[in-house]
Amino acid sequence: MILLIIGIGCKKPYNPPAIASAGSYLVVEGVVNAGPDSTTITLSRTVNISNKITANPELHAIVAVQSDKNVSYPLTETTKGNYVCAGLNLDSTHNYRLSIKTSNNEQYLSDFAAVKNSPPIDSVTYTVGGSGINVYSNTHDPKNNTRYYRWDYLETWIFTSNYDSFYKSNGDTVLGRDYTNDQIYECWQTDTSSTIIINSSAKLAKDVIANNPVAFIASTDPKLSVEYSILLRQYALTPDAYTFWTNLKKNTEQLGSIFDAQPSQINGNIHCVTNPSEPVIGYFSVGSTSSKRIFIENKVLPYGVTAPLPAGCEVTAFLYSYLPPSGIGPPVNWVDEYLNYNSSIFTGDLFLPIEAIQPPGAPKVIGYSGSTPICVDCTLRGTNKQPAYWQY
Repeated sequence: MILLIIGIGCKKPYNPPAIASAGSYLVVEGVVNAGPDSTTITLSRTVNISNKITANPELHAIVAVQSDKNVSYPLTETTKGNYVCAGLNLDSTHNYRLSIKTSNNEQYLSDFAAVKNSPPIDSVTYTVGGSGINVYSNTHDPKNNTRYYRWDYLETWIFTSNYDSFYKSNGDTVLGRDYTNDQIYECWQTDTSSTIIINSSAKLAKDVIANNPVAFIASTDPKLSVEYSILLRQYALTPDAYTFWTNLKKNTEQLGSIFDAQPSQINGNIHCVTNPSEPVIGYFSVGSTSSKRIFIENKVLPYGVTAPLPAGCEVTAFLYSYLPPSGIGPPVNWVDEYLNYNSSIFTGDLFLPIEAIQPPGAPKVIGYSGSTPICVDCTLRGTNKQPAYWQY
C-alpha cells in the first residue's frame, strides 16, 4: 500500500508549452482541375497556437500552372488568399506544376505531376440509425488504374427561426414585412468537410470502393431539422499523394492515445526555391474531379426525433401604451422603446417584432409580440436566398 501511494503521489501532470516558432510557413490548398471546371488554389501562412489570429491568407501572390512544354496558365486572386482560373481543359498526356511568387519575392515550385482523372462516383448512400445518419460513397474504376482516392464535400441545410416574423421596423414605425422578398424564418447554411477522407483499393483484385464512410450527422443536429444536402467530390491520387494525405490524417486526426501513431514530418511536393530549407505545407495534384449530390429529408429520421432550436427564446408583448404594474407613472410606449430601436428614446435591448396584437373588438393594433434577433432572424446564421440547386 505504501509503495502504491508513493507511486501515485509521484505522478504529476505535464503540460508542454505551446511552440512559439517565429516561422510562418506557406500553406497551399486545392487541386488543379484538368477539365472544364474552374480551379481554386488557396494560399495562407501558418500561425502559432497562441496567436489570436487564426486566418492568415497570403495576399498579392503571382500564381500559375505550368506545363512541361513551358505553357503557363495564370490564376487571379479573387478574394483574400484565393487564386482562381476558369476551366483549363488540360492535355492529359503532359505533366504540370504549380508556380508561386509571393509579394516578398519568395519563389515556390511544385514537382511536375501527371494528370489523374477521377472515375465517376457510382452512388452516395446513407443509412439511418437511432443516433443519426451515416453517409457513404461508392465508386469503381473498370480499368483498375485509379486505386487511390480522396473525397471532400460541401453540405447545405435548411433551418428555421424559433418564431416567424411578419413585421419589421424602419426605426420609426413598425410595418408589414415583405414576406416574399424579406422573410427571415427559413434560411440555408453551408459548410465544408473538416476531416480527411481517403481510401485505397491497392490490395484488392478489383478497383472498387464500396460503402466508404464519408460523414455522420447526429439525429439532433440542426442540419437535419428540415432538409439536408451533401455534394460529394472525388479525387484520384497518385501513390505519393495518398501517402501525403495518410500522414496528414494521422498527424491531425489520429493522435492523443498511447496506441495512436507518433507524429511524423509531412513531406509534400512543393518547395521553396529561394530558401530550400523552408518547409512548405501542401501537395500539388492535377486532374478532373467527379461529384454527386443527394438530399436527405427530416422525415427519414425515427418518429419524434427533431433538432433543438436555440434555447432561451421568449416572446414578449410590446404595447404602445404599457402601464407599469404598480400603476405609478404615465404609460410607456414599449413599441418605440424596444422595437423602433433607432428612435431617440431607445434605451433597452434590441427586439424584433413578430405578430400584431389586436384584441377582439379593439379598433386598432395595440402593440406587437417580439423576441431577440437570434430567435427571430435566421439570416444571422445563414442566408434566406434559396440555392439554385435546391430541389424542394
